[in-house]
Amino acid sequence: MIHLPNRRQVLALAAAALLPPVAARAAAMRVAAIDWGMLETLLALGIEPVAATELIQFRKIAVEPAVPQSATDLGLRGAPNYELLRIVAPDLIVISNFYEYQRPMLERIAPVFAQTVYEAGVPPYALAEAATLALGEKLGRQTEAKRYVDETAVEITQLGATLPPSPARVFVISLGDSRHFRAFGRDSIFGDVLTRLGLVNAWTDETSYSAAAPVGLEALARVPEASILIVSPLPADVGRSLPTNALWNALPAVRQGRVAVLDPVNHFGCLPSARRFARLATAALAGQSHG
Repeated sequence: MIHLPNRRQVLALAAAALLPPVAARAAAMRVAAIDWGMLETLLALGIEPVAATELIQFRKIAVEPAVPQSATDLGLRGAPNYELLRIVAPDLIVISNFYEYQRPMLERIAPVFAQTVYEAGVPPYALAEAATLALGEKLGRQTEAKRYVDETAVEITQLGATLPPSPARVFVISLGDSRHFRAFGRDSIFGDVLTRLGLVNAWTDETSYSAAAPVGLEALARVPEASILIVSPLPADVGRSLPTNALWNALPAVRQGRVAVLDPVNHFGCLPSARRFARLATAALAGQSHG
């Protein structure tokens, strides 16, 4: 016996036919980002956020992916403009564990989606992969998320293959003043990517949330054979004083030309930052090996 649909079923089928596909509906979702790592992941998945924080600084420090000019700048990550966010009226707000303290205020405006990428003592790359896939699932961009995760892993592997087979030791640092630096350890995206490139992080002391507290330049002499990669930006006075700094010039890496200043990269980024750092680091180290 053939059962014909009743009137209610016909209406339900008709309504479903009028709805766009899941991915299209998700793409139409208005998303705001508080955390920069989540912001760059949204952009990598092809989602243009309606609002995000500290966009002038993001464009200078994270650089990529590019943020559309249409995005509203919500001000400081640590203290966003809630009134402006309410006016923007997003459907979803994405944060990381760093901003959980803001959840009560944010949830008055829209649902909050949080991911953890940085934990003290934990290499963050796998967490960044998981956050990318989770965000893709949430926004109906599962295919794009899986593709981005796979493409990132392939690119880093290919970049690592361009380096000499014997693993080099490398310090990755940022300079706070002319006598002190922050060292990026194994729980930083930089340290994790170094390992995935087949390099050895010369900074072996424990770090907390990616970097050691400022330490004296003399600590860089502990591993005299190591190269030094400095992540920009450099404070203006440091850039001027470093060439005449006796302590700096006494370091073996400096004397032997094994130092490079990299363009800015988001210190607390996700996979887009991992890819950017991998490209910049391998280009710099290749330049040293041929210098």
